[in-house]
Amino acid sequence: MRFSLKILFAVALLPGCALAQDSTSASPSTPSIPAAATAVVLRPVELKPDATGAVPPEQIRELLLRAEANDLENVKRQRDYTFIERVEQHHLDNHGGVKKIESRTMEVLDLYGEEVARLTAKDDKPLPPNEAKKEEDKIQKVIDKRKNESEDDRRKRLEKEDKAREEDRKFVLEIADAFNFRLVGSETIDGRDAWVLEGDPRPGYEPKTRGAKMLSKFKGRVWIEKSEAQWVKLDITAIDTLSIGFVLARIHKGTRIIAEQAKVNDEVWLPKHVQLHLDARVALFKSFDEDVEMTYRDYKKFRVDTKITVAGEENRKQ
Repeated sequence: MRFSLKILFAVALLPGCALAQDSTSASPSTPSIPAAATAVVLRPVELKPDATGAVPPEQIRELLLRAEANDLENVKRQRDYTFIERVEQHHLDNHGGVKKIESRTMEVLDLYGEEVARLTAKDDKPLPPNEAKKEEDKIQKVIDKRKNESEDDRRKRLEKEDKAREEDRKFVLEIADAFNFRLVGSETIDGRDAWVLEGDPRPGYEPKTRGAKMLSKFKGRVWIEKSEAQWVKLDITAIDTLSIGFVLARIHKGTRIIAEQAKVNDEVWLPKHVQLHLDARVALFKSFDEDVEMTYRDYKKFRVDTKITVAGEENRKQ
């Protein structure tokens, strides 16, 4: 799963956060962001207190907009990488005790613009041969589908991706307006100095996009690296119960997600670690009360001089 600011909020809203799904299904790809939506970082954004001792909102807004634009650029560059994702779920009982632990390890690939997660291990044990073959067949199915795609189908797919790309861009750029942010200090994370901002929903704010309606149900902190204006850590908490659809699901107050990023290849910031405490109910019957931890490693950039093969057939250049 490739994360952007929008996806991080969505993870907190989706019961099971798509982690309990059958991993044999392909994950939808994160649409790339056009260069026109990105910002070139020419200088660090300085936060300087005014005569009252507070940092003016205009300075904080400039920093947030820079970080949001950089996040969109990172989303675009994420598709150049494969990586290993490990998801560990702690299912909790009514008293908060752990009643069951499960883990899944996946290799995440981008095949012809479609993100596919190939399951490689369950509970840190390699898949048995029959399940491993199913995973290989899944990859081959995606390859065959894209190779045989008609021009009309390709056009429709690209149009759908363009629409999703624009929705993502509008959502991310709305975050700076949907919250009242204030500077609460600075910290060093992984050797990098970062501003620490705390945000609460802005009273009376009218969302400009449908997806942004969720923002009023959250508060949180964001750590933004000073020299590059990149977010390096997020801590988001639901402050009220949120209903999704017509009694489809209810996300309860207290659901929390903490996410961290790290710089890879000195060119892009990619997910490093995500922790989620989920308290939700689906269709008023099935409850999700669990702690989830996601770790990301072994980022590898596609290169023109090597290739990935699946089921004995070349699928794409790496």
